[in-house]
Amino acid sequence: MTNNPFNRGADSAGIERVGIDSGLRSHMLRIYNYMGLGVGVTGLVSWLIANTPAINALFFDALTHRPTVLGMIAAFAPLAFVLFIGFASQRSSASTLQGMFWLFCAVMGVSLASIFMYFTDESIARTFFVVAGMFAGTSLWGYTTKSDLSKMGSFMMMGLIGIIIAGIVNMFVHSSMLQFITSILGVVIFVGLTAWDTQRIKDTYSESFGAEANDKMAIFGALNLYMNFINLFQFMLQFMGSRRD
Repeated sequence: MTNNPFNRGADSAGIERVGIDSGLRSHMLRIYNYMGLGVGVTGLVSWLIANTPAINALFFDALTHRPTVLGMIAAFAPLAFVLFIGFASQRSSASTLQGMFWLFCAVMGVSLASIFMYFTDESIARTFFVVAGMFAGTSLWGYTTKSDLSKMGSFMMMGLIGIIIAGIVNMFVHSSMLQFITSILGVVIFVGLTAWDTQRIKDTYSESFGAEANDKMAIFGALNLYMNFINLFQFMLQFMGSRRD
């Protein structure tokens, strides 16, 4: 093998590229691990509350299954957690943010416990695996596509605001047609957001940020993908879920 000085620049660039790719793969794997474990924590907490009468009575009325005062607080607590994590991101360490993430996933489990009371376990499991496949395929496309998804992401964010407003309106008008349309749009929007968030997470990674900064970015990336998954699951459950008798 000859020692060609003109190849040293290319060799160095290749080594650097391999290092960056390796770091990015590790970064994305960490995000998916956080997200997957977060979904697991949420599911476990939801199932335990729904199937433990003593705990269930704290959050839901035994006869009507409507949320108690504590249940209403639990329903809105995840939003408060997301805002708090956002405000605390600069001042808190990565380990503290990670603890907040796990606590958020547990609180989300409390707010979602009612699905085990209204839908059969079989239909919940069936919907979960379908959504997991949709999420994996969409996220993989967002990671590998060469197309710029930023415009699509902006459009999906506008749609998200629209379905939030529609959901609030439907709390008062109780329209089944509006709920059906909102559910369809919700599936489309969160599929799109999953692809966009994956690409955005990939594009914002840099080894030069340092371990602490990238750890924080991994937590926020996992939080974004987790929220996409949970919302997509809830909308798909409206179509695939079988209600209990």
